[in-house]
Amino acid sequence: MFLVGVIYIVIIIICYAFLWPIDRDKALQSLRLSWQSLLKLLPLLIAIFGLVGLFQEFIPPELVARLLGKSSGLFSLLISTFAGAISIGPPLAAYPLAETLLKAGAWPPAIAAFIFSWISIGVITLPFEAATFGARFALLRNGISFIAAMLCGLILGFLL
Repeated sequence: MFLVGVIYIVIIIICYAFLWPIDRDKALQSLRLSWQSLLKLLPLLIAIFGLVGLFQEFIPPELVARLLGKSSGLFSLLISTFAGAISIGPPLAAYPLAETLLKAGAWPPAIAAFIFSWISIGVITLPFEAATFGARFALLRNGISFIAAMLCGLILGFLL
């Protein structure tokens, strides 16, 4: 993961080096916006990594394997899809937690369902979605996304 981060940073530096002579003001504005985004996300990232650390130390891998392992089958898909659906935070936050679950013995299809549902289901934001698009739309979209998350996990399990 560290190497991937370094590669992204190098690519970004190259982009800025290319864009700087073209439009210095926009490049500076972009840097400011990036810095502001980092400052907004930093508390959440610290909290997420703290949660991952707590999880690694206090949740026994045997429990993860029992609930989310391959032997639990569809139950593990259901639990992980539900867990992702009620999780809050940016999609980026799902990956460190998913990695921890995988290392603790979770079944890869359950992890796929967890990530898919975290990104596509908005249980916490459901009232806002319903107010904006209507309750029928919001419930159908979230329900279909729940099923799609489980199907994504099953398909991944078949392909692996």
